[in-house]
Amino acid sequence: MGMQTDVSVSAVLSADGQFKEATGTNNILRCRVKAVYIVPAATAGSVIFKDGGASGTTIMTLNSVGSVTQPTYLLFPGEGVLFSTNVYADVTNIGTVTIFYG
Repeated sequence: MGMQTDVSVSAVLSADGQFKEATGTNNILRCRVKAVYIVPAATAGSVIFKDGGASGTTIMTLNSVGSVTQPTYLLFPGEGVLFSTNVYADVTNIGTVTIFYG
């Protein structure tokens, strides 16, 4: 079995919620998050990624610096991080967050 190479980008998320496809219409369901792009707010913040909605299982927490001029791009190794149900984000002091998934 070869590596997955097709990757899509989510709609930009600026508040708590489930990630949607780039069109902003359909929720992103089971997928592997390959990378994350975070534009922080003026104060340090965090993004808590959950599988299964607001009360779902926390998969990872990413902290950001407090600087609107210093976005963070994180590329995950291998096939990325698996979300079995959907990808939900709980954001605190974050301007926006976007995921790249496949």
